[in-house]
Amino acid sequence: MRLFIVLIIFFNILNAQKIKEISSIVGVRSNQLIGYGLVVGLDGTGDSSSKFTNQTLSNLLKNVNVKLDPKDIKSKNVAAVMVTATLPPFAREGDKIDVTVSSIGDAKSLQGGVLLITPLKGVNGKIYALAQGPITIGGFNLKGGKKQKHFTTTVKVINGATVERAVAWDIYHQKFATLSLNKSDFDLAINVQNAINRYFKTKAAIAIDPKTIKLKKPSNLTMPEFLAQVQNIDVSVKKDPIVVIDERTGTVVAGSEVEINPTVIIYGDFTIKIEKKTSVLELTQNLQKVKATPQDVIAILETLRASNALNAKLIIN
Repeated sequence: MRLFIVLIIFFNILNAQKIKEISSIVGVRSNQLIGYGLVVGLDGTGDSSSKFTNQTLSNLLKNVNVKLDPKDIKSKNVAAVMVTATLPPFAREGDKIDVTVSSIGDAKSLQGGVLLITPLKGVNGKIYALAQGPITIGGFNLKGGKKQKHFTTTVKVINGATVERAVAWDIYHQKFATLSLNKSDFDLAINVQNAINRYFKTKAAIAIDPKTIKLKKPSNLTMPEFLAQVQNIDVSVKKDPIVVIDERTGTVVAGSEVEINPTVIIYGDFTIKIEKKTSVLELTQNLQKVKATPQDVIAILETLRASNALNAKLIIN
């Protein structure tokens, strides 16, 4: 039987964190881009009989005055791919960004190929970047039962695209900004509001709901200067109790303050009655005595959490 290792972690309920660690600035965000393209120059590892690959290649050749029926294309040196990227906030024309190239046909490998110029569009249909260049992979497919070092039909190409259009957002001339907390919490919102106002010694922030804080820039600062200072203000954050279970190794990690309320556990062939508040450590030790498996403990803790008997967030790895 696999034994459980229980680790009790001691930490303060209140923990000081910088505002930038618990929030984001509304409007300052990344955007997802996507495009469809071709990888050519493969060593017979491309798509075998993909109609959309052949049609795309035929359309491409027409642009260079070569007319060819898609049915006549038999090459296995071409692969159809989807190219995805994340456009970071404040990216400007000419900046380089990473792209991910993924085969959508039956290509065996993209190793050694070249990605032809591929427009990357946002959800509004506009082109924001162009991707192109050679694909390099740290490993390759081998036959005969030998190990494959890397997955070769999906690859991340560093600096594989050039930004062609910036997402415009004039932050310098703004007088107001909005913070969005990572989680909704009235206490946290008020703590952030008060910490900002104490720092600037004026009413620069006001919490309008448990997740949103409106900011007003002081007249002696630019908006970038103001937000830089706001993001580095320390605020007291209440730590939520957490229990982490690693199912593979049978490890349970819990904070020292995590308790289980009085309850009765009936599971399979055994019954455990908890008459007073107890810790996760004590419960787990009792479950070990009745030869509970890691899966048994996970099921019991999940049920305790659902019934509010376990006063903590449960994370299972």
